[in-house]
Amino acid sequence: MGSGDQGMANPSCPLQAPIPRRGFVKLLLGGGFLATAAAFLYPVLRYFIPPPVANLGVDEVVAAKVGELKPNSGMIFRFGSRPGLLILEANGTYRALSASCTHLGCTVQYRPDLREIWCPCHNGIYNLNGGNVSGPPPKPLTVFNVHVRGDEIFVSRNGEA
Repeated sequence: MGSGDQGMANPSCPLQAPIPRRGFVKLLLGGGFLATAAAFLYPVLRYFIPPPVANLGVDEVVAAKVGELKPNSGMIFRFGSRPGLLILEANGTYRALSASCTHLGCTVQYRPDLREIWCPCHNGIYNLNGGNVSGPPPKPLTVFNVHVRGDEIFVSRNGEA
């Protein structure tokens, strides 16, 4: 063999050593373990760290017209970029709250049979004052002011909201 044969591969004497099988298996198992750990930890972290509260963008909206709601019922309305919940109690009192669950931001619903606010995502329960009663919600719902002017129902933010 001459000096020109140095660059040619010789199957019996490879220039590069192949990756050992044991190292390859360890790499696959380690990657799988890390992916499993990340898939487990992400929802746990999201549970303990609720999403940030977004700016509503407006201070007052017309939520409904008088007569649209029956006593002991509720309806969803838009409060800027977020949903709001307007409730007409059986005694004729209006209540308005944020309709975004404080756990993961799901839209809550009014349950007239139980007179409570319910989040269907993880079975969170709030009372009519917005306080969290049971389930995973970490904080109460934001309560809004309600004013009836003429035939329109206005909802506005509280001074601290």
